[in-house]
Amino acid sequence: MGAAEKLLLYFNLFLVQLQLWSSFLPISSYSAEVRYLPGFPGPLPFHLETGYVGVGESEDVQLFYYFVKSAKNPEKDPLLLWLTGGPGCSVLSAFLYEIGPLYFVVKEYNGSLPNLVLNPHSWTQVASIIFVDSPVGTGFSYSISSQGHQTGDFKTSKQLYQFLTKWMIDHPEFLNNHFYVAGDSYSGKIVPLVAKEISDGNEAGNGLLINLKGYLLGNPVTDLAFDRNKIVQFCHGMGLIPDELYESLKRSCGGNYIQIEPTNVQCLKDMQSFHKCISGLNPYQILEPLCVFVSPKPKEMVGDRRFLSQNYYKILDPQPPIPAVGCRNYGYLLAYYWTNDIRVQNALHIQKVSIEKWQRCKNDLPYLFQVQSSIPYHAFLSKKGYPSLIYSGDHDMVVPFLATEAWIKSLNYSVVDEWRSWIVDGQIGGYTRTYSNHMTYATVKGGGHTTPEYKPKECFAMFRRWISQQPL
Repeated sequence: MGAAEKLLLYFNLFLVQLQLWSSFLPISSYSAEVRYLPGFPGPLPFHLETGYVGVGESEDVQLFYYFVKSAKNPEKDPLLLWLTGGPGCSVLSAFLYEIGPLYFVVKEYNGSLPNLVLNPHSWTQVASIIFVDSPVGTGFSYSISSQGHQTGDFKTSKQLYQFLTKWMIDHPEFLNNHFYVAGDSYSGKIVPLVAKEISDGNEAGNGLLINLKGYLLGNPVTDLAFDRNKIVQFCHGMGLIPDELYESLKRSCGGNYIQIEPTNVQCLKDMQSFHKCISGLNPYQILEPLCVFVSPKPKEMVGDRRFLSQNYYKILDPQPPIPAVGCRNYGYLLAYYWTNDIRVQNALHIQKVSIEKWQRCKNDLPYLFQVQSSIPYHAFLSKKGYPSLIYSGDHDMVVPFLATEAWIKSLNYSVVDEWRSWIVDGQIGGYTRTYSNHMTYATVKGGGHTTPEYKPKECFAMFRRWISQQPL
């Protein structure tokens, strides 16, 4: 960028600031670089920044974020806004277990601070990523008023757009970078809304022009009519229920397994048999053991996620023992100990007013589930020409790949690249097809609900190819 272009850019930013100030919307944010993290030996070999951005009319909501610059070429590499699902799960889950630059060394906790190592498959190798704790009340994000904690799908998406605008004003060097909105799980409802907010804002010209180039979603919660109704078919295809039960379920329930009439005795009976078959499985990855769900505290058990049926899988003992070290969930336990250590919070520049105890997932947020289906938002973004990558771990029973395939097909776009395998290190990583609306769909072989957590190498290869506009 030349001197004249930079001067024009900063002048435009000044005008945006004046516009925000004149609307009684002061720009309030705090950020600081993190050079050392307790548990990691020596200085961090990547640029990490943490901070808060005030949103809302009175900025009573403070959204906390982690920002990692691309290790390759941050001036030119794409910029992602990453959102974790729940709603109510801290984005630190993505930072430490999925796509971020660090992993925990998973070993039995002995009272000392858990150790961290570099993630060789971090997406920050090729992209800069803003990880945001959203909605308010999640992770280290907080509100100074009780009213500020009242939120929902629409309010959350608008606050994220406001967050992004203010963050860009504080980081003008990223305004020209290609920008993407990304996330997984319940973010399937929020990411399309945020992308629409950005698109609408760009067209209206009432703020900062954000260089939106597309969005990506993993195992996205989209529409219960698809997400839950395909669970039975998924379980049959995976050999979890017998043919006879599957055929009886189809006849008695008519393909609708969400709202069952009390008078439909046979359907209720079949569903009871169905739940008995799957009650001992881990719904997030059916091949892995069913372990204690460590969230929000080490000795608490969180039952069904709110977007699932109350009878989806058997709720375990509300106060189970700590999971075995061999369980994936044991790594979540380490996050509880690490993040609540005062040395870690000081290193991350956490405002003490923000929380009493950090929790990986909060399931008691005062949150309104307002978007029944995000399919119309996908249709809107498709008409605007925004490319997208929608991927599914094919062993996830929470949002089965069959559900994602079904709602994508409901958009009625033609296939331009027919179903085929995609390869990583000589092995099939999954299968993919591309549609005429620039939507790429991909399965990840052996992946679970938060797919990069289960298949990090394959997901990094998939992301790197797609973000570089290469075939998977």
